[in-house]
Amino acid sequence: MSQGINPSQSQKRRPDWAALLIAVALVAIAAVIFWDSGRLASVTGYSPVGPATVPYAIGFCLVGLAIWTAIEAWRGDFPERDHQEVGPVVWVVAGLAAQMLLLKVAGFSIATGLLFAFTARAFGKKKLHYSIPLGIAISFVVWFIFARLLQLSLPAGPIEQLFI
Repeated sequence: MSQGINPSQSQKRRPDWAALLIAVALVAIAAVIFWDSGRLASVTGYSPVGPATVPYAIGFCLVGLAIWTAIEAWRGDFPERDHQEVGPVVWVVAGLAAQMLLLKVAGFSIATGLLFAFTARAFGKKKLHYSIPLGIAISFVVWFIFARLLQLSLPAGPIEQLFI
């Protein structure tokens, strides 16, 4: 009786390139922190602990996480991820872009209402003609609470101008 080779043992997983990219991003963030903290190092006074101490510690932790992530990624030890649906991500990013572009022009309620509707669309609510007015109404209530009751400054558009 011959012993067969387990297919999972004979087929070695390739490195996880997405995780390696995350490791590179962690090193890049750490480099920015080290560079920025280097400007603070000259501010230390009589104590060896200065304003650059905590950023340096965070930078070293990020480098450690990057090394750990790179090792695990190279070994292929990360579990396989589910397939990423691109459509919902595009809807959320489009909603964020619309909010940023329209915030000063259209005001808080309309811009945030569109973000609400696009995010709802990303989560499966197909009827934008319902979610856009609902999002604008909810956003207006939030604007009213923050701008009128709490006296905080939020961008006012045509809808908000009716109540100022």
